[in-house]
Amino acid sequence: MSDYNAEDVRNIALVGHAGSGKTTLVEALLAATGVINVPGNVTKGTTVCDFDPMEKELQHSLDAAITSFTTSGKHINLIDTPGYPDFLGRSLSVLTAVETAALVINAQAGIESMTTRLMKAADNRHLCRLIIVNQIDAEHVDLGQLTEQIRETFGPECLPINLPADGGKRVVDCFFQPSGGPTDFSSVEEAHSQIVDQVVEVDEDLMALYLEQGQELQPEQLHDPFEAALREAHLMPICYVSAQTGAGIPELLEIMARLMPNPAEGNPPPFLKGEGAAMEPVRVSPDPALHAVAHVFKILNDPYRGKIGIFRVHQGRITPASQLFVGDARKPFKVNHLYRVHGNDLIEVDEGVPGDILAVTRVDDIHFDAVLHDSHDEDHFHLTTMECPIPLFGLAINTSKRGDEQKLTDALNKLRSEDPCFHIEHNASANETVVRGLGEAHLKVVLRRLTEQFHVDVETRPPSIPYRETIMGQAEGHHRHKKQTGGAGQFGEVYLRVEPNARGAGFEFVDAVVGGAIPGNFIPSIEKGVRQVLEEGAVAGYPLQDIRVTVYDGKYHAVDSKDIAFATAGRKAFIDAVLKAQPVILEPIVKIRITAQDSAMGDLAGDLSSRRGRINGSESKSRGRVVIEGEVPLAELEGYDARLKSLTGGEGTYGIELSHYDPVPGNIQKQMMDAYQRSED
Repeated sequence: MSDYNAEDVRNIALVGHAGSGKTTLVEALLAATGVINVPGNVTKGTTVCDFDPMEKELQHSLDAAITSFTTSGKHINLIDTPGYPDFLGRSLSVLTAVETAALVINAQAGIESMTTRLMKAADNRHLCRLIIVNQIDAEHVDLGQLTEQIRETFGPECLPINLPADGGKRVVDCFFQPSGGPTDFSSVEEAHSQIVDQVVEVDEDLMALYLEQGQELQPEQLHDPFEAALREAHLMPICYVSAQTGAGIPELLEIMARLMPNPAEGNPPPFLKGEGAAMEPVRVSPDPALHAVAHVFKILNDPYRGKIGIFRVHQGRITPASQLFVGDARKPFKVNHLYRVHGNDLIEVDEGVPGDILAVTRVDDIHFDAVLHDSHDEDHFHLTTMECPIPLFGLAINTSKRGDEQKLTDALNKLRSEDPCFHIEHNASANETVVRGLGEAHLKVVLRRLTEQFHVDVETRPPSIPYRETIMGQAEGHHRHKKQTGGAGQFGEVYLRVEPNARGAGFEFVDAVVGGAIPGNFIPSIEKGVRQVLEEGAVAGYPLQDIRVTVYDGKYHAVDSKDIAFATAGRKAFIDAVLKAQPVILEPIVKIRITAQDSAMGDLAGDLSSRRGRINGSESKSRGRVVIEGEVPLAELEGYDARLKSLTGGEGTYGIELSHYDPVPGNIQKQMMDAYQRSED
């Protein structure tokens, strides 16, 4: 039996920009609660959460890692996440497993790009939030000014729940006690008053008691409205620590244990039941007496332990005797062994209660985002997943040695099963396999794992740019397919009309044939021919998008008309219409965000302009840095990483995400169309 229940569980994800000290903070918390004897060190590669050899070498997290500890009778599940933009998908995917996102901010660096992205993601997920300002004892930091910046950026709901003192050497609580000694900025009395005022606003009765009677409220009276304020994002507490020295760690542990929500106090997980448009919200309750329901938020492929599925229990109990279904599967699997995760170690347990984060091994059917359950009543349950950014960095990949093709395919599929932001594309027209990730560093890690873990040597090259085709005007097309070969012939004649759909609306096929000019059983064949062109392209060999096709007339022959005849007629009539409808080639335009020293801004702006890009704005940051935001065609970014390093002395970084598609310039379009025509000839 578990030695705690669901009310005792706290699930917290540490998120934030790289260098904010999340992994070091985990070490300090584990050491303070007796899980480890002494804190590990990122530089020495001795931390619990950065256990992968590549993480030790690079000295930063590449994947989310899970651990737990007990403090004040509460079981805290803690998830340490990577902070580099290239590994954002690994951070976002674990937010489905927690009630609280703890945003860690480096006191010296301030609010950085990933800080704001992860705060927005947590807000979209309706998670309770805690802001942890780390490295408060660093030189040349103004914590009062940083606190005001946090409030300006994320809202006045961000309020200190404790305050640094003695130059960041210690931290003073401001919630559980109404007064205290001197602090580095503000005062205990002011901070206590501000946070109590904020909390009582969600409880009218308590507010009346507080205002009318002037009664000093006890922490026990504030607990329920405090949880309500967290749920409604009416309060985001700010606390201060130094993970390196341990300052503020006892106070942080008290906040986690006494004030962060348990599974029943956080916002309920957004489960749905059904498929497609028929999906409806469904309530899952953290009640151990109900059917078991769990969600798989992480997959690992271990060379020795096989596939590891890590899941969060949302309802019911799970034991080694449980029989669990994966999604709507008809056949269950037996949980032979149940594990708690501690970094790279799996610790066997005999029960999981609501809120627990656990793992099973060697279950082939388990997969990322799967819902596990022990009753068919929960078939077709889904948990609304986090929206991950579209991976745009690509490499065309093939094996160095013939005969390794299947080995490569198997390895890529295993890597894809672990990472929601790693995609594999098969471009038939270019005869290439393309892997896509969120950045160059993301794909470098993938390539190293292919070599070191899966023992597959590969060769890479720049991939084809994912251009698209569309039309700007309306036109009509016609084709009569007639073939006589001595026996039964082929005959089909099609008249159709094309017009542009709204950008992003996709393809629409309309059957407007009247009077039986074309029998209804041949209409799907016409659509099949049209869709063939959609995939292969009409003017430059790229997929067509955002087009409405209306078939309005045609002819058939009672004997010679066949599906293949109408498919051919539909395909050629569609090409005929597209060529008349002002066809254009679209190219992907990406938002680019460059961080560098401000002395390099002029060179960066000029280089971006030479790549057909434009700057939309810039923002000065601390320590002489600047963030430049703009837009640039994806096709112009080949080799940009090396160019950026050259312009910034190796200090610049950048990230991109898809913005929209725009027509390519006329001269480039003509070159692309001419090259395609020559290849077709």
